[in-house]
Amino acid sequence: MTAAPLLEREAPPALQEAAARIRAHVVDMCAGPEGGHLGGGLSCADILAALYFSVLRVDPARPDDPERDRFLLSKGHAALALYATLAERGFLPVGELAQFGRPGSRLMGHPVRAVPGVELPTGSLGHGLPLGCGFALAARYAGRSSRSFVLLGDGELQEGSVWEAAIAAATLRLDRLVAIVDCNGLQLTGATGDIAPMEPLADRWRSFGWAVREVEGHAPALLADQLAAAPWEPGRPSVLIARTVKGNGVPFLAGRAAGHYVTLSPRNHARAAGALRASEARR
Repeated sequence: MTAAPLLEREAPPALQEAAARIRAHVVDMCAGPEGGHLGGGLSCADILAALYFSVLRVDPARPDDPERDRFLLSKGHAALALYATLAERGFLPVGELAQFGRPGSRLMGHPVRAVPGVELPTGSLGHGLPLGCGFALAARYAGRSSRSFVLLGDGELQEGSVWEAAIAAATLRLDRLVAIVDCNGLQLTGATGDIAPMEPLADRWRSFGWAVREVEGHAPALLADQLAAAPWEPGRPSVLIARTVKGNGVPFLAGRAAGHYVTLSPRNHARAAGALRASEARR
């Protein structure tokens, strides 16, 4: 039986403001000539804000610090949200975001190592969790306390390599490994539940030997609380299922597969930016 998601509590202003700035950058980048993955970028903005502004042990001045926590954006098509987060956290200039996806820019459609704070190139779905297992195992052998966090999409869970890694992580008792599922219920071609049903998702992960929690995915303070507390059970890897909305904050695209990848016209850019400002004003 699937447990109800944990309910939202008020976010500290700094955390809420960081999430709002990330969303605004995502919308701005999708108004560039190349467009971008707006839907999945907005669905994970609060997750990234919670990680980078409250949970991860990282230092923009020392992005290769061996004691750092590792983060892998397995759903690499949401790179624009990661770039926005890294810029707000100080890993790269905020002004560079305007070059997203343009010829000659290092801010490509999927993350690359040329960007400070990006651990490995990702985006071929299903690779992030196996890589996270490797990072967690390496930290164990090195005697380090660092944790490895992997953000997956729910459509990505259709990849068999995800579940092979899930088995390996549980068998190896990698309790410094934390997976987060951006569970927005949609993928490029429609609803994930229609294409490859995974529910009850929490029970599925438990059956693979993971400690599981569910949370409302647009509550950055609650996300931060849960992620900071991992590992939740000694000897078990942890997975947080974050229930989100694809295109969150932009009403004319929210909850629609059509928002997966868009190039916003000037009119729709203004509409989307205005909707985000109105939403923040109501908080």
